[in-house]
Order: sequence, then C-alpha cells, then structure tokens
Amino acid sequence: MPPPHLSGISACVFDAYGTLFDVASAAEACRDQLGEHWRAVADTWRAKQLSYTWLRSLMGRYVDFWQVTGDALDFALAARRINDPSLRARLMDCYLSLRPYSEVAQVLQRLRKAGKRTAILSNGSPRMLASAVQSAGLDDYFDAVFSVDAIKIYKPDPRVYRLAIDGLGVPAGAISFQSSNAWDAHAAQACGLHAVWCNRTGQIPERLPEPPEIEIDSLTDLPAIVGAA
Repeated sequence: MPPPHLSGISACVFDAYGTLFDVASAAEACRDQLGEHWRAVADTWRAKQLSYTWLRSLMGRYVDFWQVTGDALDFALAARRINDPSLRARLMDCYLSLRPYSEVAQVLQRLRKAGKRTAILSNGSPRMLASAVQSAGLDDYFDAVFSVDAIKIYKPDPRVYRLAIDGLGVPAGAISFQSSNAWDAHAAQACGLHAVWCNRTGQIPERLPEPPEIEIDSLTDLPAIVGAA
C-alpha cells in the first residue's frame, strides 16, 4: 500500500530528540562503564528529562534543556545507586553528539532536492542542537533550527509551535511536523500544523485531542508523503 499523502507542504519541521537523534545512544556509548544498567539509565534519563520540562513549565521555573538534561541524569544515576562524577561528565558529553537514525541524512537530502524547506523545532538549547547537528554531519540540511530557549517555555505550549510558523514565514497548513513523541505530534496538530507521528517504538495511540494525521514507523516514507519522492 502506498504511503498517505499531504498536499501543499512547503516546509518539513522536525523534533530533534528521538526523532532525528537516538537519545539512548549516549548511555549506549558508555555501556563499558554502565554495563547491564545502560538501558535502565537511558530510559529513566529520558523519562525524567521530559517530565521535568513539563513540570518546570507548569511551575514557571524555566532553566535551559542542558540543565534539565543534567538533573534528569542525576536522578537516573541515583536510581541505580551510581555515584561516579567522571561517568556523569562522560554521559553529558555524549549527549552532545547523539547518533542520528540511519535514514535521516538521506531523507533530508531528498526533501531539500525537492525544494522543501527544512527546520528543527526542539526543546534543546541552541548549544546542544548546534552540537548534535554538527556531529551528525547535518549542517547543510536545515534552513533554521528553533529552540524553545527563545521563549523560555517547553513543548507542548502552543507558543513553541508558533516559533516555526513565524520563523519560516510559512502558513501552518503548509508545514509538516514530524515527532517521535505522540504528545508533541498532538500539540502540533492542535496548532494547525500537519503532524506526522514517527512511532519508532510501536506505542499505542495516546488518548489526547487532535490526533496526528499520519503515523509512520521511521522517516523513510516522509518524502513520498509530502510530495518529495
């Protein structure tokens, strides 16, 4: 069956962490020190990273994503009773050069060749995003990289999605937004973007309003979906 199609798309905007970059790859890179705990550390680290962004937004206590990432890692290590400052420093350093998913470069190349504008819209701080993009060799593949640090509040606040709409100067209805986080895709859809949920882990659908229009299991089919095949 051919992939579904979105018409009139002129820009493709991507979430970064979990969508373009494998967030578990930092802990995996330190598997020699974490041993059998690496997956548990990775999962707890990510869960706390997300929950701290939501809680800080609700509390009105913003700090940038680097601080949130460090706080979440501290919790994850403490949960496994790991107290090793050098390992913590190594893990944080690895987070600056997360591994991109295998299809990412080729997909971006196809989108750019077809004349689609491309951008990142992320919770990540500008420094984190610049490092991730550079280490993955993707510097030439984006027209813009938008960070929530510009407005000091995290996704899924509607103001975050306006950053891409206003920053690109493209109507919401002409933007396809890709995220591996279902809640992120729901929020983008609620803001008028065409949301594509990249469900890499086979999760069941969320019980939230404004479901994403399309669900895929990787970004491979995206060019065909947005008319860039």
